[in-house]
Amino acid sequence: MKLLFDENVSPRLVAGLSDVFAGSVHVRDVGLARATDATIWGYARDHDFTIVSKDSDFHQVSFVRGPPPKVVWIRRGNCTTGDIAALLRSNRTEILAFGAEAEAAFLALS
Repeated sequence: MKLLFDENVSPRLVAGLSDVFAGSVHVRDVGLARATDATIWGYARDHDFTIVSKDSDFHQVSFVRGPPPKVVWIRRGNCTTGDIAALLRSNRTEILAFGAEAEAAFLALS
């Protein structure tokens, strides 16, 4: 499963999680820094990425549009990049199962 990390999470997650989520990228690495949510949504859909964001906007859009793409919503307030990496690592099995469910649109992690 490839993850597309939104601008509100650290680009360091790409390297830090490459062993468990190979092929993942950060929005700035694909020319989408400061892009609109609609542009990021379209890129993720067209390139088979799951969006990872702390922004509730993607969660809300997933209700309206449905998948693809899928959205992993990080529901933690102020936290470190290490905290987010640990959260994604510890929920890897759940994230992969979510990715395999055709109808599932979003997964909230806290």
